[in-house]
Amino acid sequence: MSRAEQPSRRTVLAAAVAAAVAASAGPASARSENVMTTDTADPARALPGTVDNRAWFSHHDWSGGTAKGTRAVAGTRPGLEIAEPAGTTSYTDPHTGVTARWEYGTWTSPTHRLTVPATEAIVSWNARTPAGTWIQAELRGTYTDGTTTPWYVMGRWAAGDGDIRRTSVDDQSDGRSTVWTDTLAIDDPSTGLRLTAYRLRLTLYRKPGGKATPTVWRLGAMGSDVPDRFTVPASAPGLAKELAVPRYSQEIHKGQYPEYDNGGEAWCSPTSSQMIIEYWGGRLTSAQLAWVDPSFADPQVCHAARYTYDHQYAGCGNWPFNAAYAATFKDLRGVVTRLGSLSDLETLIAAGVPAITSQSFLKEELTGAGYGTAGHLMTVIGFTADGDVIANDPASESNDAVRRVYRRREFENIWLRTKRYNASGKIASGTGGVCYLYFPASPTAAQRKALNAVGVRV
Repeated sequence: MSRAEQPSRRTVLAAAVAAAVAASAGPASARSENVMTTDTADPARALPGTVDNRAWFSHHDWSGGTAKGTRAVAGTRPGLEIAEPAGTTSYTDPHTGVTARWEYGTWTSPTHRLTVPATEAIVSWNARTPAGTWIQAELRGTYTDGTTTPWYVMGRWAAGDGDIRRTSVDDQSDGRSTVWTDTLAIDDPSTGLRLTAYRLRLTLYRKPGGKATPTVWRLGAMGSDVPDRFTVPASAPGLAKELAVPRYSQEIHKGQYPEYDNGGEAWCSPTSSQMIIEYWGGRLTSAQLAWVDPSFADPQVCHAARYTYDHQYAGCGNWPFNAAYAATFKDLRGVVTRLGSLSDLETLIAAGVPAITSQSFLKEELTGAGYGTAGHLMTVIGFTADGDVIANDPASESNDAVRRVYRRREFENIWLRTKRYNASGKIASGTGGVCYLYFPASPTAAQRKALNAVGVRV
């Protein structure tokens, strides 16, 4: 949980656009780019009028686009790797001050025309980065007026922290859109400006003269135009089922490794991630956990915090970094998306796929939580016979207390709304249904059907 009554990054974003949001009858907007190539692959089913997902992950996908120094690799998990490097460059890590030389190769996607002209876009990726390697993901969009954004850096990432510090990049804006940590947002949606298309660009780096290479298995973006709303329509209950997901408390880690965003007090995102990773069978070895103080319980939660930590944001709540961490475990994928209702979550739960949801709320808005928060992640693991939400809430005093049942109507509203009042009575943002989905690299037919049904192509 972001510290209960302190402003989170999402609150900062809300403050930056509050005037536009308050004045706007519609949501934020987005843009894209004029290029000759076009994306002819069918995108995943979009939630009508709100969300568009597109991902590249097949050998056919990687064989398209524009490659400079990279190549598509086949196999059970196709990907993109460095071939003969396109060149060498220097990078000065802003968090260590170290300047180093790196060989690199690039891959640029075809243009994807959004089925939903978007006010926001979030890029996520799945990759392996051996020691001596790292990757950068960028997005360039086209606006509704045909002009383009700069190439925005959406993340500089490595699974480890021995070569570079994984980081988002601040101060990226062209006066019409801005990157807020992991989210590209239109500055003033009331103008009607939207993203109509985009291209993604990967840059793969390795130490000069080496043979190691990053492998990127999946790259995609979620564009959305969710209506501004304080309340959302209620969905009817349709499922009674609970998944056996491990339970971990972030609160038992208070004070541990404060260099990672003040310790467990703010570790809702990596704690939730670790729960679902282990649900799917992901395990850390004793060697991987050897750095953790042996007196600490659940050392895997400390590990998840360290390896999701964004050194620019100074926190563990970077959404794509959590999805990328999950995908470092054998045969797992991770994506960041938005869903449209609790019915979508029921579709996933019915197929055995839990989800991590992001929400902000006052204490009185979620009965039984016992706290209010400017931003918090929790894991939805099922539904009661009455349709209420069963959640593994990491903001609990112990592992045994993590399982909670929250009222359906309250939970649905705090998760799906885009506007709310904060503790000071001012208008702030809601996440509009943001969630992380982690699932097998080779999903079952039922899992594939459920994921496709909520707009995630696998």
